[in-house]
Amino acid sequence: MSLHATGDNAANLLQPPHQRPTWLRRQRSITAFKSDTSLYKLKEQRGTLNAAVEPVYVGLAGAQSSDGEFQYSIALHDGTYSINSEINPTELTQNGNGSSDASSRVGSGVSTPMSFANSPDALARAIIAYLSNYREKNLSKPQGASLTSQLARLCPHLAVRLWQELDILPFIFPLDPDDPNEKDEHRCMPLDQQAEWMARKTVKQFNVKGELPVHMGSRRQVLVDLDGLVHITELGSYEDTVKKETTGVATMHFIDSLKKNKTKIAFFNSTAQGGGVALMRHALIRYLRLAGVDCRWYVPFGKANIFRITKDNHNILQGVAKHGEHLTDKKIHALDGWVVDETEKCHWTDFGGPLAAREKGGADVIIVDDPQMPSLVKIAKEKDPNRPVIFRSHIQVRADLADQEGTATSKVWEWIWNHVKDCDVFVSHPVRAFVPKSVTPEKVGYLPATTDWLDGLNKHMHPWDEQYYLHEFKIQSYGAGMRQLALPDRKYIVQIARFDPAKGIPDVLASYARFRQVYMKGEPLVNIPQLVICGHGAVDDPDATKIFKETEDALAGEYQEFKDDVIIMRLGPSDQLLNALMSCAHVALQLSTREGFEVKVSEALHKGTPIIATRAGGIPLQVQDGKSGFLVRPGDHDAVAKHLYDLFTDSELHSTMSEFASKHVSDEVSTVGNALGWLYLADELAKGEKIAPNGQWINDMARQKAGIPYEADENKLTRNVNLTDN
Repeated sequence: MSLHATGDNAANLLQPPHQRPTWLRRQRSITAFKSDTSLYKLKEQRGTLNAAVEPVYVGLAGAQSSDGEFQYSIALHDGTYSINSEINPTELTQNGNGSSDASSRVGSGVSTPMSFANSPDALARAIIAYLSNYREKNLSKPQGASLTSQLARLCPHLAVRLWQELDILPFIFPLDPDDPNEKDEHRCMPLDQQAEWMARKTVKQFNVKGELPVHMGSRRQVLVDLDGLVHITELGSYEDTVKKETTGVATMHFIDSLKKNKTKIAFFNSTAQGGGVALMRHALIRYLRLAGVDCRWYVPFGKANIFRITKDNHNILQGVAKHGEHLTDKKIHALDGWVVDETEKCHWTDFGGPLAAREKGGADVIIVDDPQMPSLVKIAKEKDPNRPVIFRSHIQVRADLADQEGTATSKVWEWIWNHVKDCDVFVSHPVRAFVPKSVTPEKVGYLPATTDWLDGLNKHMHPWDEQYYLHEFKIQSYGAGMRQLALPDRKYIVQIARFDPAKGIPDVLASYARFRQVYMKGEPLVNIPQLVICGHGAVDDPDATKIFKETEDALAGEYQEFKDDVIIMRLGPSDQLLNALMSCAHVALQLSTREGFEVKVSEALHKGTPIIATRAGGIPLQVQDGKSGFLVRPGDHDAVAKHLYDLFTDSELHSTMSEFASKHVSDEVSTVGNALGWLYLADELAKGEKIAPNGQWINDMARQKAGIPYEADENKLTRNVNLTDN
């Protein structure tokens, strides 16, 4: 499935994927989809088009002999048995450009001597080449690979390269024959048996759905990346995700200070998977672990009846709740009692717990990132009155309704504010209209939602992996009785969002219908794009089933004539699947009626997928109207339809907008940019400094404190824009 290129294109293809021109990445993807060697064509030839690609689990081991010779072994497992247990030696020779070639790529195990100087790099290339060829020849998908700690030490960048280049989730397990603490049977285990053992360990990491479960530790601490056993990034991986000399240096300033002072930070929210807060927190903890900052994350056990109440509160705060819905005293009692119960069950206030007083081992800074558990702020202050506590309000609050006495919104807000009013800093999405008047103005600071450019949602994937995930999407659609995506024969439009009352899904359908009825009338079907609406579910979001059914009912009724071209799916926690859907779409939509920030907009821009989005919440801060995408008022279906027509009929407009979009995404929506804001707050507050943002952006304050204020021409989110009408 390799692409042949010459001249400038060949030079571009030698660059890492994130450094290639956006048009080239997209063109390469399209070409690969249409190739005779595409996954679709090969499965069609074998008569397995409607079957899933078989998963394979990898074990890797390596050693260096006393005379300096390197050896490695690869074992493959299908989830039940090892595949071909024999070991096939592969001689490596160094070619003229410094790379290595394997003389044999057959079998499931390889033992290879290497003697040239750049052994670690050559070793990584040989393993990657073997696995790449294996998956394409056998039409199988290596899901994960476990490396022995000895191999990881000999080849320190292999794990991250497996993730970046082959979309293989890498684990590193302690197994080093030179370590006297290893068991005798492990120390004496031959290399091929080490690899086979690693392959079996890989199988055990995944559940029956092929997903990596979230693991919990003591006191319900979220053990991100299996508490560090998963290695998808290195600290150096983040250097290219932000401007190193500004955002990078400023962030390290606070990292160094927090490490020096041994500051302990504890985050709290209601769920570890499914929502935007959880995604941000996984990424942040991963980065801070590599940086050496003591930052931990805790979540409660959770209850379905409680999440029904908190979801109703969410809808009330956004002004999208059903008529008559309100927060009763009985519900308040249930919510407050739930937080007290969870605090006790999770032992958060016990000696050594994160909410215990600092002299009893508690965290130095507490961050409650959840309006579902506001009473944690009060509990933290009761246990240690002088300890800094930060509260983050991460949704769009209809402040106009919250300020109006007697409304359902004011009742919910009054309950939240009574619990959080003693917080030291009140962090909000960067929209003044989201902050009710009751909030002490000097406490308010703005910090946007963020995403991670290195995780499964956003990393640039090889065309083979994009094809794999879109094939999986077709298989899941088929299994759900859903219509089929026709790519590459037809392009498509995508909106990726939860099935939520505020995500504007009825407007998506109405806009698509307008586009078809007015602007594409009479066009051959092959020229008319399909529509895909999909997203993950979240355990604290019980509305999804209801909204999904309403969408299907609308397609069966008012929009019956377009039903065959609309695919709607609720997907499991596969970030790469959403990544592929967004990356391969011709246009993305985000037609929210109410919104906090919705970082999916920046994710689309980062991929070079032009977006049409509403002027709702913090969305306008991310889009340069007419340059990186188009902004419309909520409910303006004709404007959406007209922009869709322009982007599907004007290739120059599409390519120009795509390239501009991918080059104008602010550092502030990245993991490092997010870390900068939180670490600045934690460092200053832990030192006893008073912070009074008084409506400033937290990153502006952080950069100023680090002595690196924003430059005039630096790419950043829009400041001081009037969003009160959103």
